Amino acid sequence: MKPMSFDFRSRRSMVAARRGMVASSNPLASQAGLQILRQGGNAADAAIATAAMLNVTEPASTGAGGDCFALFYDAKTRQISALNGSGRAPAALQLQDLLAQGMTEIPERSPHAVTVPGAVMGWHDLLARHGTMSLRDVLTDAIYHAREGYPVHPVFGTAWQGSEAFLRQSPNAGDYLPNGSAPVIGQIVRLPQLAATLQAIADGGPAAFYTGPIAQAIVDTLQALGNKMTLADLASHTSTWGDSISTDYRGVVVHEHAPNGQGLAALQALNIASGWDISSMAWDSPERLHLMVEAMRLAFADARQYIADPATNPAPLDGLLSPQYAAQRRALVSPERAMQPPGYGAPFGASNTVYLSVVDGQGNACSFINSLYFGWGSGIVAKGTGVFLQNRGACFSLQPGHPNALAPGKRPYHTIIPGMATRDGELWSCFGVMGGFMQPQGHFQVISGMIDDQLNPQEVLNRPRFCLEEGTESSVLALEEGIPVATLSRLAELGHRIRPVSGRGRGVFGDGQIIRRDPESGVLLGGSDPRKDGLVAAF
Repeated sequence: MKPMSFDFRSRRSMVAARRGMVASSNPLASQAGLQILRQGGNAADAAIATAAMLNVTEPASTGAGGDCFALFYDAKTRQISALNGSGRAPAALQLQDLLAQGMTEIPERSPHAVTVPGAVMGWHDLLARHGTMSLRDVLTDAIYHAREGYPVHPVFGTAWQGSEAFLRQSPNAGDYLPNGSAPVIGQIVRLPQLAATLQAIADGGPAAFYTGPIAQAIVDTLQALGNKMTLADLASHTSTWGDSISTDYRGVVVHEHAPNGQGLAALQALNIASGWDISSMAWDSPERLHLMVEAMRLAFADARQYIADPATNPAPLDGLLSPQYAAQRRALVSPERAMQPPGYGAPFGASNTVYLSVVDGQGNACSFINSLYFGWGSGIVAKGTGVFLQNRGACFSLQPGHPNALAPGKRPYHTIIPGMATRDGELWSCFGVMGGFMQPQGHFQVISGMIDDQLNPQEVLNRPRFCLEEGTESSVLALEEGIPVATLSRLAELGHRIRPVSGRGRGVFGDGQIIRRDPESGVLLGGSDPRKDGLVAAF
């Protein structure tokens, strides 16, 4: 018998419900979050259950060995709090050490790219401040599926098979090559070492991860490869809380996490675009796409200069987000020609990833993102734990004096960003688009689509996207299948370096999850990106 086809060309419609909704890139993860909501948990509880399940079902993208960020909307106070669950460089790692080795940047798969994993502490801290359940409660489904097994889904399974050669060279990654090879779609996979690690976290809280045998395994594995992480680095890790940063885009206030995440770039692009009547232009016209791409170029030019650890190098946020500065940057855009790589501005004084969205029946919302950065992170598994370690340190600059320059105990520039939007103080949308430097570009495009074109969550996720590759102001402009050839041709005439993308290469455009809420009826409207295996689960 021929093997079953796993191609996906089905139509997806928006999901509507009232009592609670979870949108993620894997159906089992969405169902894990929904189960928590049905048990009486709130958006924070369901978010961590979903994130932990994604650690099991999408282990290349996320996990306990990565970082997380979250925005939480409290329906009672109508306030948004921002959780920074990102880790820091080892205290013994000096910039001069790497420069002396002849490095001009930190290689993505180098042991030196591994920073302290912040996710587990972030899970705990989100529950402690906003949740109603314990880690033991919300990790139940993830532990079960890691121990007893789950079937591999089509989109992620295809990527897993493409990673087989890489995983063969990855230290301690045997559990991720069951029977010596990458699993086929539909195969049952068990991850016993990861199950034991998650069980230890459920039983002992974050201390079980940051101290004791798991911490020792992380340190022993990394030090054997030349990384300078110590037990003290892990034991001293803390999350931080703050406020979101925001801008008003045509009456909707769009919220992002403050740096060291790159949500600033999305807000700056929206600020620049707010001065153009792009809603009068066809979404796939060269005129509109040209303006949006140029706005994004300008935003990235600033992001590369100013986004860094706010504890050591705070960005001039008031100036960067001011209308006056947006007007100054907007004036650099020509409607007839793509700009040469722009420099960063001087404001007036003043990664692979998973994203999930949860809104509960009371109107609380959690926009949550958890990542290893590259697929399978550093490629290093802490021996005996099943935990892939992230490679976020690759985002540090090795240029002395740069705001994002590597320093001991410092957080690097981060690509992962949760998004949220309010109108008149009420929750309007809980949203995110994952995928490295695609993320602020995805936020910009879905917000514009929902506001400028009045699209519903599923429609706007279905729409083809553009992507300035590698998130640089001068990079190639990838355009997704579905954008007219005439538009591609005209953009090339304007001076853009065009790369049409179709088929499996469409992964460059990330994938998103969106939940909208009607403040009068409480109805939740959800969409899940067709580029992944995702699902909106609701009741």
